[in-house]
Amino acid sequence: MTPRALPRPTRTVLAGAVCAALLGGLGACADDPDEGTNGVGELSAEQIHRKTVAAAGGARSVRLKGSLISGGHTYTLDMRLTAEGGTGTVRTKGAAFSLLRVEKHLYLRADAAFWEHEADDAKGGSARTAAGKLDKKYVKVPPKDPSYQRLSLFTDKKALLDGLLGLDGEVVTSGRGESGGVRTVRVAGDKGAGARVDVSLEGEPYPLKLRRAGDAGTVALSAWNAALDLKEPGLDETVDYGDRLLPRT
Repeated sequence: MTPRALPRPTRTVLAGAVCAALLGGLGACADDPDEGTNGVGELSAEQIHRKTVAAAGGARSVRLKGSLISGGHTYTLDMRLTAEGGTGTVRTKGAAFSLLRVEKHLYLRADAAFWEHEADDAKGGSARTAAGKLDKKYVKVPPKDPSYQRLSLFTDKKALLDGLLGLDGEVVTSGRGESGGVRTVRVAGDKGAGARVDVSLEGEPYPLKLRRAGDAGTVALSAWNAALDLKEPGLDETVDYGDRLLPRT
């Protein structure tokens, strides 16, 4: 007579007994922590870092949300970016404004209080008078204006990711974690003392969270490859001062 297969509960009991017998000799029969993952967790820290940088660079779009400290200033941003531009909000020193870049065309949108503050800094009487007219309008930032490069950086996917994902010194693994319900493996620069990146263990190895060295900010990265249709604002929504961001005094 052919022996019948053992019922599932009996198999489980026997498996447990085998594991108990092997403890102290061959180790516990634990679940594989990388089972069902993309396999990145089994790689070296350097390999994980290279893969996440490549995945981020190859993605069509991403959302960056968090705070960055640079030059003594804290910038809180929520930006959605593609290779062609980006859109979102930036807050710093009590001021808030929105940015929209479509290819080389950059627009800044803010309330009247923001423009009044800018006019005061520039000591521009006529600019202060015009502030009310700029309330919640898209003001085109001229490429030759000194603020163009500084503001466009917030809309530059490649520049932001290159700066955020760079890890100085020796890169090491820094344990496992979770971000938005997704399992991650962490890699950190400077032998663990530098910036830390949480890399997805599910699907593509995208970076999901970044903590900058020296508590210089934490950023969540999400919405990888989400659709983002960037369109320039209509003429009735736009103010263009030509070669200057604010009118001359």
